[in-house]
Amino acid sequence: MPGRPRSRRRPRPRRPRPRALAAALGLALLLAAAPGCGSEESAPSHSPAEAPREAAAQAAPAGSPYWVDPESDAARQVAAWEAQGRNSEAQLLRRISERPMALWGPGDDPGPAIRRAAKGARAAGRVLVLAAYNIPHRDCGRHSAGGATSATAYRNWIGAFADAVGDARAVVVLEPDAVPHIVDGCTPAAHHEERLRLLSEAVTRLKKNRNTKVYLDAGNPAWIPDPMKLVEPLYKAGLDRADGFSLNVSNFQPETAGRAYGARISGAAHGKHFVIDTSRNGEGPLPGGGHETWCNPPGRALGVAPTDRTGDPLVDAYLWIKRPGESDGPCRGGPAAGRWWPDYALGLAARAKE
Repeated sequence: MPGRPRSRRRPRPRRPRPRALAAALGLALLLAAAPGCGSEESAPSHSPAEAPREAAAQAAPAGSPYWVDPESDAARQVAAWEAQGRNSEAQLLRRISERPMALWGPGDDPGPAIRRAAKGARAAGRVLVLAAYNIPHRDCGRHSAGGATSATAYRNWIGAFADAVGDARAVVVLEPDAVPHIVDGCTPAAHHEERLRLLSEAVTRLKKNRNTKVYLDAGNPAWIPDPMKLVEPLYKAGLDRADGFSLNVSNFQPETAGRAYGARISGAAHGKHFVIDTSRNGEGPLPGGGHETWCNPPGRALGVAPTDRTGDPLVDAYLWIKRPGESDGPCRGGPAAGRWWPDYALGLAARAKE
């Protein structure tokens, strides 16, 4: 699946000015294609503008308990465009910058970025949303290839990740694509046993944090047509100790399809709950199918804004796990996986239904 590198050192600029107009823009965005590739953010993504360090001052939107990162690439882009007088584009991009999105723990050292975010979330009284994406042999050598170099390196990485979260209230989406890539055969059989053991150990380690919820990734409805094939490997990966599973990470399937698909997994998994990524499913998947429909497809839109008010007892939250505006990979003119792509972000925001 499309991935997203992330390990960035950010400057300390002034924060984008809040605008009353943002509230008037009706930030309740609507819903967002086939199997994708992972979802990582460990490559540097240097935006043209700098964002502020006053994390606690960034208010979360109504109806969302989640923390908004004032240092996101979208926030920096808003500040840059405002400085250039591109106010209408900056205003559109606020549909992304003023929403909570998952922070993907950097693959080298996740500690500094997560500690910064955890501090901001605590100060704001909000829940931090995170993604852990560093499993060895990640993404089968495709756009988001990489990950920890060994089982030992991964154990150390996930330990540093969990330590950085500490007692902050957090939701962690654990290793997008890792289990589905076992089921579809993309990950060689020789790595299956180790991967499932590492995932299970990661669940155990993360759950030692008293305020951390963990959701193991289970792909999307267009990827593994028979969801029953996921149940056994999810349990081997620690689903019994996790809070549930995640669906549609970095993908474009409508939340109606996700709810139905998730309900089938839940029915076979003792009623486990799930979360759905709605970051880019506002127009659904790219019509026609075909190769790499998940990779920077044109004409897509932001989906339902992050919230824990889903109206479905099995769906704990709609989340923006994929950070809208970060590339899925070097396809359709995009930059490397995880790199900020302002033009694509602007398109997602402009097509969002209010």
